[in-house]
Amino acid sequence: MEATMYKGKRIAVVVTAYDEAAFVGRVIETIPDFVDRIYAVDDASPDDSWQVIQRVATRVNAESEVADQALTAADGGDERRVVPIRHAENRGYGGAVKTGYRRAVADDIDVVAVMNGDGQMDPTILDRIIDPVVAGEADYAKGNRLLSSDDRDGMSTFRFVGNAMLTGLSKFATGYWSLGDPQNGYTAISSEAIERLDLDEITDQYGFLNHLLTHLNVAGCRVADVPMSAIYGDEDSSIKYGPFIRFVSLLLLRSFCWRLKTRYVVRSFNPAVVYYAVGTLGLAGGLAGLGGSIVRAGRGDDAFAGGLSSFVATLLGLVSLGSAIRLDAEANEDLEVSCDENSNPSDGDARAPAYSME
Repeated sequence: MEATMYKGKRIAVVVTAYDEAAFVGRVIETIPDFVDRIYAVDDASPDDSWQVIQRVATRVNAESEVADQALTAADGGDERRVVPIRHAENRGYGGAVKTGYRRAVADDIDVVAVMNGDGQMDPTILDRIIDPVVAGEADYAKGNRLLSSDDRDGMSTFRFVGNAMLTGLSKFATGYWSLGDPQNGYTAISSEAIERLDLDEITDQYGFLNHLLTHLNVAGCRVADVPMSAIYGDEDSSIKYGPFIRFVSLLLLRSFCWRLKTRYVVRSFNPAVVYYAVGTLGLAGGLAGLGGSIVRAGRGDDAFAGGLSSFVATLLGLVSLGSAIRLDAEANEDLEVSCDENSNPSDGDARAPAYSME
C-alpha cells in the first residue's frame, strides 16, 4: 500500500503500551489507513504486550506496501508501516511517547498523534484530533472530555472530580486558561513543535501531559482542545492515585514557578508575576491571621483588630490573584485555539458512538 498522505501531510501514530496485551493489537489494527506510520512502543511490559505487538506488526506489514521512500527511517531504510519498539527498562508513559516523537522526527513525519494501547481512544475520530495541526491552526491538539455532559457520560464521578481539580491546577501551571482535561492523552503535535521542545527536560513519569503543556506554552506553541467523549472499558488503570496526586501537585507547582520565571522575568517583564507574589503572600498571611483571631476569640481575648486586618489582607490577596490571572490569561490568549466541534462536517458527529475493543 502506497503512503497515503493526509491532506498533504505525513501522519504517524505513537501507540504506547504497558501491560496491554489484551488491547494493543486491536488498537494497532484499527488505526485509519491514512496514517503512514505506526510506532508501537512497549514500555518493558511484564505481560505479553511485546509479543502481541510483534505478531500484529508482522501481519499488518505483510499486508502493506509502503512505496513512499521519503518515509524511510534513519536506520537505513525501514519501510514498515508498523514499527515495533521495545524499551529494555520501564521508562514511564512520557518516556514511551518521547521515544515515538524522536523516531517520527527522524523519519520526516509532519504530524504525530498519540493513542494509548488500552483501547480508550476512538480511532474513528483521529482525523478530528489531527486536523487543527494539519491545517496549521495549532501546533498541538488534545482531546477534551469535559466540555459537555454528553461527553462525560462514560466518566465516573471520582474521575470527573479528580480531572476537574487537575484542570484547575493545570491552568495555573501551563498558562492555557481556556483548556481542560489536561490528562487526556489523545493528542497530535507537529514535528516543528517537537523540535522546539527540550524533551529531556520533560518528565517521563506521572504528569507528563501536564508538564508537556507547560513546555509548549514557554515555547510559544498554539494548543487546541478537541471535543470527544469519555470511553472506558474493562482495562485496569496502573495509576496509584496517592503517589500520582503528590507527584503531579508538586510537578505543577514547579512548572508554574518555572513558567513565570522564564516568560515574565527572564525573557520579558509582565506585572502578573508581581500580582501572583503579592496575592499569594496576602492570601496566606490573611488566612493564617484569621485562624489565629478565631482561636483568640474562642479563648475570650480581644481579636477584633487582628481579625479585621487579616480580613483586609485576605481580600487584597484575592484581588491581587484575580489581577494576576487576568494578566496571565491575556498574555496567553493568542496561544489558545478555539475548536468548534461542528467545524469539520466531513468528520460526522463530534460525539461518535462509543468505541469498543470487543
